[in-house]
Amino acid sequence: MVESYHIDFEPLGRRGEALPGTTLLAAAQAAGVGLASVCGGIGTCEECRLRLVTGRLTPLTLVEEAVFTQAEREAGFRLACQSEPLSDVKVDIPPESLTAAQRLQIEGQESGVALSPAVRALDLELAAPSLNDLRSDLSRLRDALAEQGVIQAVLVPPLLACLSEILRQQAWHARLVLHGDQIVAILPPGCPIYGLAVDIGTTKLAAYLVDLQNGKTVAKSGAMNPQIAYGEDAISRIAYAGHEGEGAKRLQSVLVESLNQLLASMAAEARVNPAQVVDGVLVGNTAMHHLFAGLPVRQLGQAPFVASVSESLTLPVHELGLKLAPGALVYLPPNIAGFVGADHISMLVATGAWKSPRNVIALDIGTNTEISLIASGRISSCSCASGPAFEGAHIRDGMRAAPGAIERARWNEGKILWQSIEDQPPVGICGSGILDIVAALLDGDMLKPTGALKIDSGSEYELVAASQTGHGRAVVVTRKDIHEIQLAKSAIRSGIEVLLQNAGLRHEAIDEFIVAGAFGTYLDVRSAVRVGMFPPLPMERFQQVGNAAGVGAKQMLLSTEQRQEAEEIASRIHYIELTAQSGFTPLFMKYLSFSGD
Repeated sequence: MVESYHIDFEPLGRRGEALPGTTLLAAAQAAGVGLASVCGGIGTCEECRLRLVTGRLTPLTLVEEAVFTQAEREAGFRLACQSEPLSDVKVDIPPESLTAAQRLQIEGQESGVALSPAVRALDLELAAPSLNDLRSDLSRLRDALAEQGVIQAVLVPPLLACLSEILRQQAWHARLVLHGDQIVAILPPGCPIYGLAVDIGTTKLAAYLVDLQNGKTVAKSGAMNPQIAYGEDAISRIAYAGHEGEGAKRLQSVLVESLNQLLASMAAEARVNPAQVVDGVLVGNTAMHHLFAGLPVRQLGQAPFVASVSESLTLPVHELGLKLAPGALVYLPPNIAGFVGADHISMLVATGAWKSPRNVIALDIGTNTEISLIASGRISSCSCASGPAFEGAHIRDGMRAAPGAIERARWNEGKILWQSIEDQPPVGICGSGILDIVAALLDGDMLKPTGALKIDSGSEYELVAASQTGHGRAVVVTRKDIHEIQLAKSAIRSGIEVLLQNAGLRHEAIDEFIVAGAFGTYLDVRSAVRVGMFPPLPMERFQQVGNAAGVGAKQMLLSTEQRQEAEEIASRIHYIELTAQSGFTPLFMKYLSFSGD
């Protein structure tokens, strides 16, 4: 008799074992794979979907026969809680079946690019000085470069200050890294070179250390944006920068300090000297871009919300305080408008949506949500203030996505079933959880179209009793919490509809709906459709792509052609200011309601 079967969970690369008679859900849990299972494995929530790639499983149950279409059954889709292995098996887990704890903000779907970084390396051997050769060290270096076709090489003061010591330490052998005619770094011969890509989010930072010679990401890390201490959203930080004497400098310095810490930890993990990090690409919304670059932001907080700079920038790291190679430059892609920045450009680069011949909506959900519509070869964009509810802010028991946060919920047999991150006793509700909860209340006919609760108290719904929580207090959902979701979902849906109206389209014409960003990774699209945040399209038209802005930054780090794409996208986008659209307010009022489309 077989003692156990080997289970290969892809694309995670996680391996597990299952005894005969053990479900794939139990095997996944034992292997540390965070499969969603709101119902606890009884087959009612339909969350633990996966696809059999190789091997044999027990026959489809009646529950699965009811859940899956014929096409899905033929493709090998199963519910993990209903399936038991009959051999060694390999299964593929779609992103929507993973819990938020497994889907980090730094992850995103990637496609390879042809390597053509902005920097190049030259290995040189210089003649040592002698009584017969008294050229200065800089002249000696420039002469050697001239023999390689590099004329008038530029050396920045921080690198010039250590030139003599480096050349002597390396016995007059050196690998020079150049960005155009500027010398970026002087390294030992053959030394690998790396680049830094960063997505500067209003709430979180995502950073990647990339080998520029083979395109591989050697380390990645994330952190909270330290500017949160000075303002939860971009508007409050703009106000802080303007009203405090050194506010803007303070916001810049804490951000740079945090980026240096991320770089140091990644470099240590990958056993890389920060001096080997010779190039950088940083993306963020317009406010984050300006604060990082030391540009004025006051005008971003005042109508008509104009950016100081929309063109791309290439800035020296030694002036910013970033601890890369002393002569390194960082590239900041173009901005589109006051509230649609380089991060949205980066998302369009990563997804390739801007080149699609189909009708595509591509949006990145956050405190501020940026939306683009690609239709008939035209790109139009807008920005909507969706607020911080999806970060758990302004929600009574709201919290960020951390252990103990309720992240999934479903209505079942007269009550809401919930699941917390890492299955810890619940202590609050994160953004994806509150969206699911509102959808569940609608499914249970517990909400009026206005958002009012259909219960005796009328003001709050107890989700988890105090005896079940991790802090001894009940976790509840209030009427105000529901209103926060109404505001957020109406802003996003109204922005989508304005873009469609300007293009002469209805939402049925959308062929592909791309959802990017950290919250976009965590949310359940079915809940977003149920509450009216997204239009009612077939599920197969939705695609969740993770942190596409970070992926786009990496692609621009590896390819100057991708940077050219970013420039082209920015030149082609038609920005629509929602507040200037006469139809926006009626749409916003319409989609505040839960009455449906």
